[in-house]
Amino acid sequence: MLRAKNIWVVGGDPRQAALARLLAEDGHGVHTYALEQYEGIKCEPSLAGIDRADCVVLPLPAAGSEGELNTPLSSHRHQLQTVLDAMRPGQLVCAGMAKESLKRMAQERKLILQDYFAREELAVLNAIPTAEGALQIAMEELPITLHDARVLVVGFGRLGRALVPRLRALGARVWVSARRYDQQAAAESMGAGAEGMDRMPDWLCSYDLVMNTVPAPVLSLEELAALKEGALVIDLASRPGGVDMTAASALGVRVIWALSLPGKVAPITSGRYIKDTIYHVIEELEM
Repeated sequence: MLRAKNIWVVGGDPRQAALARLLAEDGHGVHTYALEQYEGIKCEPSLAGIDRADCVVLPLPAAGSEGELNTPLSSHRHQLQTVLDAMRPGQLVCAGMAKESLKRMAQERKLILQDYFAREELAVLNAIPTAEGALQIAMEELPITLHDARVLVVGFGRLGRALVPRLRALGARVWVSARRYDQQAAAESMGAGAEGMDRMPDWLCSYDLVMNTVPAPVLSLEELAALKEGALVIDLASRPGGVDMTAASALGVRVIWALSLPGKVAPITSGRYIKDTIYHVIEELEM
């Protein structure tokens, strides 16, 4: 357990609200800002005092679609540069999925920026609520059981490795499409079938469910046209995603792009993962 710190949690979704509560339970002095629409959270009216924080935690992702602070639980729009301008040089800023623009702004202000989402321990743990959320969507949206369903997982990184055993535990017949031979071998070691990604259209016709984890174009017009009628595609990849949504719409393929599932299905657990990761950052920096 860290000694008590002065920590500001600025913006974000229910994960950050849960994070603030968990930090307070650990005995830290916690201030929140731009979370006022979350029930039970008392937010600061301004950024006054943020320059005295030992650590400022920004959301995951830190920036919204237009580059402003990501604040789905605030009734106001907030600029990232406004938050950073209120801080003093040398302060620690922990942000998730920090873009180059944020890195540049932090460097210009001589802030210590750490991207907690880039850390392996969080990426591995974050795959758990994402996988569980994906299973929930599949069970709600499919007209069949996952038991005995033919399921393809595209990509075999952290999330793919979390999905396969959970799908198999429910009785699904699981295949993995992965580029590397070592990933294919790992999938087979878990009891799944394995294929490459170079000839996907040749064997996509038999799957009831396709779960994509690759954040790059992998399911384009040719692949989507090869799917069986009624197949469901769940895209779990972060932006820009892996599915050609225009082609899917034209073909009538049902696609659910399930972004930020940890914050939706398990915000308390996800908040705990972020808290532990931030503790690791502070410990490593010997603050």
